[in-house]
Amino acid sequence: MTDLTGGDLQQISSVHTSDEARERLAKRYRAEGNFKWIGRAAIGVSVAFLVLLLSSVVSQGLPAFTFNFVSLPFEVTAAKLGTDGSDEDGLKKANYDGIIRDAIRAQFPDVTSRGGKRALGSILSSGAPVYLRQQILDDPSVITSGKALEVPISDFADLYLKGQITSGAIVDGAANLKIELLDDEYRLIADEPVFAKALAKAKDRLAVRVAAMRNEQAGVLRSKAKLEGEITVLEERIPSETDTVVKERLEATLAKTQNDLALLLKRLTTLEEDATELEERVANKGLGETLTGEMPSSLLYVAGGVLKLTSITPKTAMATPYFALQEEISEAPTGTWKLRTLQVVEANRKFSDQEIVWTDKLVERGYVRSGLNTIFFTRGASREPEMAGVLGAAVGSALTLIVTLALSFPLGVAAAIYLEEFAPRNRWTTIIEVNINNLAAVPSIVFGLLGLAVFLNFFQLDRSAPYVGGMVLALMTLPTIIIASRAALRAVPPSIREAALGIGASRLQTVTHHVLPLAMPGILTGTIIGMAQALGETAPLLMIGMVAFVVDVPGGFSDPSTVLPVQIFMWADFPEPAFQQRTSAAIIVLLAFLIAMNAIAVVLRKRFERRW
Repeated sequence: MTDLTGGDLQQISSVHTSDEARERLAKRYRAEGNFKWIGRAAIGVSVAFLVLLLSSVVSQGLPAFTFNFVSLPFEVTAAKLGTDGSDEDGLKKANYDGIIRDAIRAQFPDVTSRGGKRALGSILSSGAPVYLRQQILDDPSVITSGKALEVPISDFADLYLKGQITSGAIVDGAANLKIELLDDEYRLIADEPVFAKALAKAKDRLAVRVAAMRNEQAGVLRSKAKLEGEITVLEERIPSETDTVVKERLEATLAKTQNDLALLLKRLTTLEEDATELEERVANKGLGETLTGEMPSSLLYVAGGVLKLTSITPKTAMATPYFALQEEISEAPTGTWKLRTLQVVEANRKFSDQEIVWTDKLVERGYVRSGLNTIFFTRGASREPEMAGVLGAAVGSALTLIVTLALSFPLGVAAAIYLEEFAPRNRWTTIIEVNINNLAAVPSIVFGLLGLAVFLNFFQLDRSAPYVGGMVLALMTLPTIIIASRAALRAVPPSIREAALGIGASRLQTVTHHVLPLAMPGILTGTIIGMAQALGETAPLLMIGMVAFVVDVPGGFSDPSTVLPVQIFMWADFPEPAFQQRTSAAIIVLLAFLIAMNAIAVVLRKRFERRW
């Protein structure tokens, strides 16, 4: 061994303590610090997106868990139903539509026109008769007991009561108001400019229309310039064209283009005149306006009635009655009347001002109750948002997963045990292992096509049945369970096997009595993760017809059904705003299923886990 001299030690020390060495060390520390910050930033971004996703889903879905029900004094009597309740068939065939129709019309006797009665009936859900009939069938004693019954309100009325249709500010009348009845209208005269704010909002809407007209006008001018250029080209080309057929075709094109240009010029003139007129009206702040459906609606509450303003100036207005005045008055002093301006214009919503007034009156009379949306949790699919529920899809998902688990778990664990503990190491087992790993990465739609070709077309099994969906998802889940089970078996120390074999146990006894129990936590974890993946699959189930519209809750494995992901997919495609809420609510239910399954996986792992 060669001894280091003092000079050598000094040289080595100088290498590690030089300025260059310190700079390299500082650079390495900076790189390490930057890497840590990048990792933290990545985690932060991931958490931010997760919070954004969950907050968006929860904020949109939570309103669907509550609903507004109407408890009107329904005339549910033996005379009205045609039976005393002892005849179940008679109860089923009773005219519940008439009972509900008479009850709602009794609240607003002034509504006599056919259109008004139809609009009045739209406040309640179209499924209200079915809901009322089910309550009476469940408890026929309500016919004689006089128990209060309730029915669901319509989806748009429910959204309005939740503040998701429109909002509006109510301002107490700060002036004396004279009221004159002229035929079917009221003329309102105030001693102060109390209608100035409503008029200003109407002017603002006119300004928006002016801006839209000017934008359209600019587009028309661009089209005009383009057509003029085409006309110039055609006029230059036609005289020099020698082919008669081509020349006639060019002349026809020129005539059509000139006609299009004339229409554009006419439209341009109209836009200019209309925009100029509106600009003059907007500029004149004192000029009155007629309140159309494209302007904010103004409702006047006075003497127990509701009037809708149809035209206004700063101090005067014309109004039509939406709800009759409880007493005929000629003057309303300061503080005895209120003015309400709705934010969303009537033309941009499907819930009219008249329906808003009727709904407010029902609330005012104490007939509306907000509570847990039991319909959402106890019913199946429906075309009406307020009557749609997730129970059918949840039961379908449960039945499908039961079949998936019953098929995939024993087959997957048995295959993993054979491949890991008993199969010889040769070319065939290598090919099988490679194919299993490849199947785990195959898109799920491929398994749906396989199920369609084999289970439905070849074996002629039932479409949209949970047992068929379970078999398709079992095929998809098998590779995941096999891979997870093999990893769990491989994690068991070899000493366990050697000890069991050393005391005389057979290979089968060693695996079943010692290795498998110790590997069970990992197997169960992998299985539940695979089941959670199956729960969220949509594509393979669409291929076998589980996208069917199923109203009834499935009662068995062969009944037509759908599953939660497919139900979410279907609701997301519906245009009604209430269905968008129920889509988010169904996602919350699905996430609750997934969280529960993952929690079970954690509990089972903790329960069976062994430390070596």
